[in-house]
Amino acid sequence: MHINRKIFDNKVKFKDNESFISICGINDSNISILEDKFNVAIYPKGNELTIEGDSSKIEDTVKVLYILKDLYNSSSEINSQKVISIADNINTEKENKLISIRIKLPYLGRSIQMKTISQGEYVYKMQKNDIIFSVGAAGTGKTFLSVAYAINLLSEGKIDRIIITRPVVEAGESLGYLPGDFKEKISPYMRPVYDALYSLLSNDMISRYTEEGRIEAAPLAYMRGRTLSKSFIILDEAQNTTISQMKMFLSRIGEKSKAVITGDISQSDLPKNTESGLENALKILSGINGISFHYFEKKDVIRHHLVSKILEAYENYSSNKNYNSNKTMKR
Repeated sequence: MHINRKIFDNKVKFKDNESFISICGINDSNISILEDKFNVAIYPKGNELTIEGDSSKIEDTVKVLYILKDLYNSSSEINSQKVISIADNINTEKENKLISIRIKLPYLGRSIQMKTISQGEYVYKMQKNDIIFSVGAAGTGKTFLSVAYAINLLSEGKIDRIIITRPVVEAGESLGYLPGDFKEKISPYMRPVYDALYSLLSNDMISRYTEEGRIEAAPLAYMRGRTLSKSFIILDEAQNTTISQMKMFLSRIGEKSKAVITGDISQSDLPKNTESGLENALKILSGINGISFHYFEKKDVIRHHLVSKILEAYENYSSNKNYNSNKTMKR
């Protein structure tokens, strides 16, 4: 399933036609290089360039254009090789900065190093925004890194508590028919959350913080009617929320809080013809300042090296199946 990402735009003005033509290149050749390098669309008009695309890619493109303007003003020659070199250095500098990001865990006396550039970009977005939507397949680090960053903020006293929640979606069995008390019934649903916690904190610390209310893991239904202030709130498996559940969750966020919403829109367990709250939010909340969206790709899966290939095979099978089905219906 494809989600349309928000298209942003920015404009760069030039003082005269001469500088504009020189920087754009013969037949706009330099513009074509930047479009290919940063996956943006650039539209020349008058003495102005309008750049459209993902916000981070626009930022890189604008940086290159301002460097080219400085070169022109210093009477330096501008050619395609120079444009390529500057664009490559911008990318390399950014990638090195992102991959070097670490999440400090003072409780354990160690830190977590990013394994992919995309992970570094994800943590950077958590640092800069109050609400982050993180979308991608299992194994990309969506939940693990959000829990690790929450622990970092808790250790520094920047938040008072960590709240991790998930929607309880009954797949084939009703909770009422499962054995045990309520805690035992929901335990399988919350297990992945505790797996992340236990890999980052000792058992004693988790027990103590849970008793003190500084760490809480509970089904999404338990969030209704609450206002969560100075907290780091993680909504995991958000593809299994309904639109009303997602709206309810987002309206719980109080002062000095951060929220991370993670999910994989291709793995929804909701009834057929029920729109996912995550998918809906991705469509209607883009463009709001303070809300960021991060999309992991198959190449970002950091489990066994065969996992990303398995996911790709299933995706190709599903695409071919849908194509053949549509082809048959048209006959």
